Amino acid sequence: MMLQLYRNAYTGLSRSVWLLAGVMLINRSGTMVLPFLSLYLTQHLHFSVEQAGVVLALFGIGSLLGTFLGGKLTDRIGFYPIQVFSLLFGGFMLIIMQFITRFEWLCVTVFVFTTLGDAFRPANSAAFAYYSTTDNRTRAFSLNRLAINLGWSVGGGLGGLLAGVDYRLLFWVDGLTCISAAVYLLYALPRPDHASLVNNAAAKYGTAARSPYRDGLFLLFTVCMFLYLTSFMQFFSMLPLYFKRYLGAQESQIGLFMATNGLLIVVVEMALVYSLERLVQRRLVISAIGVLVTGLSLFVLVLTRWPGIAWVTIVFITLGEMLAMPFLLTFAANRSDERNRGQYLGLYSMGWALSQVSSPLIGSQVAERFGFPTLWTVMLGFSIVSAIGLLWISRQVSSAMPVDR
Repeated sequence: MMLQLYRNAYTGLSRSVWLLAGVMLINRSGTMVLPFLSLYLTQHLHFSVEQAGVVLALFGIGSLLGTFLGGKLTDRIGFYPIQVFSLLFGGFMLIIMQFITRFEWLCVTVFVFTTLGDAFRPANSAAFAYYSTTDNRTRAFSLNRLAINLGWSVGGGLGGLLAGVDYRLLFWVDGLTCISAAVYLLYALPRPDHASLVNNAAAKYGTAARSPYRDGLFLLFTVCMFLYLTSFMQFFSMLPLYFKRYLGAQESQIGLFMATNGLLIVVVEMALVYSLERLVQRRLVISAIGVLVTGLSLFVLVLTRWPGIAWVTIVFITLGEMLAMPFLLTFAANRSDERNRGQYLGLYSMGWALSQVSSPLIGSQVAERFGFPTLWTVMLGFSIVSAIGLLWISRQVSSAMPVDR
């Protein structure tokens, strides 16, 4: 029965979805710089925690601008060229970044890198939405997340080992895998006719495309998502630092924690999503539960400094992620069509990017001034507010249509 569950979870997805997942697998297998960036800045370059917070915040600000531009350009010229350019540019910039050690110039480099490199996010999500159907879209996004996290488990585990040898190796591997992913995309996936897609959508719907910036319900959804992601992104910003400083974890152990997160998603998420889709019609309710689990996974760190509590946090933050993220992204994609999907997914990605600004800034400031227990409590509060908002949105959507997808 379990084997049949997994077989059903993976059937029905198009060949193009699998090819796009392959692109992500190649790219994310080298994802090493971001997970270890706070450690690289503080341990290798000897920046202060507040300086590291500024660099990470600029990472997020550049991502905020890049995802906005990526969404606009996706609707204008299509998702295909945006993905190729972003991967190539990001790969070369990562290789260059290792040679920049001055605080001011590193801030500029990180900002430019994420501004152009993160245009990839809405374009990639739009591609998965295009090559999937309404019925299997959540599973298509979950397959993408599987590829990301399978690559993440490799990159995180190997990154921990490489960081123990030389942090600069992280930049070489991360950059070269970005370039390899761009080459594979050009080779494996044919380019669709973007103009025809837009014209067909215009003929199908007959009305002008709605702007996400005038969609009040979606704007509230973005705020809720931002609050959740500000909590979740502590996984990348302050959590590695906390594990090392207060729980005595080494870089290799932190890499193992991150690899475990990815492996759990690879093994569990597709079957979990497939099962929940069949059992629960109000999908944002599932996301709200995942958001609450994420907040609790951080709050348990207040209770003890027993080193084993790190594993409890990793397991539950992963469970929260699997429950929340696939259905949040599906809601954003299904709220749009081929004419405005780039902008909707761009705004969704901007929520991610803004959290990359707020998470290290809030995290570093609260941790330095009030301590980590206060930080974890604040993140629980953010998660509770986010979950309440998502439940309210779910009620509004379900009153207007049979299922909130």
